[in-house]
Amino acid sequence: MRIDKYLSSVNLVKRRTIAQDMVKSGVVFINGAPAKPSKDVKEGDTIEIRYFKGAKRYKVLKIPTTKTIPKSAKDDYVEELS
Repeated sequence: MRIDKYLSSVNLVKRRTIAQDMVKSGVVFINGAPAKPSKDVKEGDTIEIRYFKGAKRYKVLKIPTTKTIPKSAKDDYVEELS
């Protein structure tokens, strides 16, 4: 699954267009490398999002099979590391 789709599917960002803008502006990293919008996310990958007030890191646990997941199921798909 593409990084921009993944970020919106697991409710890390509200809309896919916001996720695309974040990736294009260079604040999203996968396994330490800057992500491109077409980059695929796999189970076990580490995603880092660098905000103005600091960075947040997440570990990919599962890839969703649907467009969106319930917010209550977010912990099944992504784990916040720091």
